[in-house]
Amino acid sequence: MRNSAKVAMVAALEREVSPLVKRWNKVEREHDGRRFKFFESGQVVVVCGGIGAEAARRATEAVFALYQPKLMLSVGFAGALDRTLKVGDIFAPSRVVDARDGSRTEMATGRGVLVSAAAVVGVEQKAKLAESYGAQAVDMEAAAVARGAQARGVGFMAVKAISDESDFHMPAMDRFIDEKGQFKTGRFVIFSVLRPWIWPQVVQLGRNGARASRALCAALDRYIQEPEKSEVSGPELHPITKVVN
Repeated sequence: MRNSAKVAMVAALEREVSPLVKRWNKVEREHDGRRFKFFESGQVVVVCGGIGAEAARRATEAVFALYQPKLMLSVGFAGALDRTLKVGDIFAPSRVVDARDGSRTEMATGRGVLVSAAAVVGVEQKAKLAESYGAQAVDMEAAAVARGAQARGVGFMAVKAISDESDFHMPAMDRFIDEKGQFKTGRFVIFSVLRPWIWPQVVQLGRNGARASRALCAALDRYIQEPEKSEVSGPELHPITKVVN
């Protein structure tokens, strides 16, 4: 049996959206031999597909096949490339750039540029991305969701909360992301415990994530309740304009 949804939101990890979906209906459904966790509320569905472009691509395909949404949103955390962006700020770009091939998605609304990188980036890489693409923020998933939405002729938006500022030194994270895009928290905890010099960064990262999650979910909840009045604009007015390779 196929459900339907007006709006589908693709996040990487459940912790990014947990304040929003904690009272929603949670279901597990299968697509293409994989099981996905969906959170349903009215005409909105959220899927947490994992970290990275491939995980986001799979989640986008699954949510479209199972729910047939009219609008796809890439939601979650982003790192600031612009020093004026602070933890908890909401960033809804007008352009998403895929750093892997330089392709870009232009939206009818929003402001600024979000670049999707292939890996977790540090301070030096952030500076290079800002210079190369004129971008204000970086994530890992939005370009893949945008490409999937464009292929199916549905609208797309990206709504991100800043979780690390431009000068934040990120601990080594990539080694703890598995092939399914899931973050291995237990392994990271063991790694951190044995390296006390990174404890301040780890503590700050946790605080930043909690703050970003609250801000993101508050913005998304306002949008769901009153899309025409929200700063995160309504679905019918904001389709993909074009994807340029």
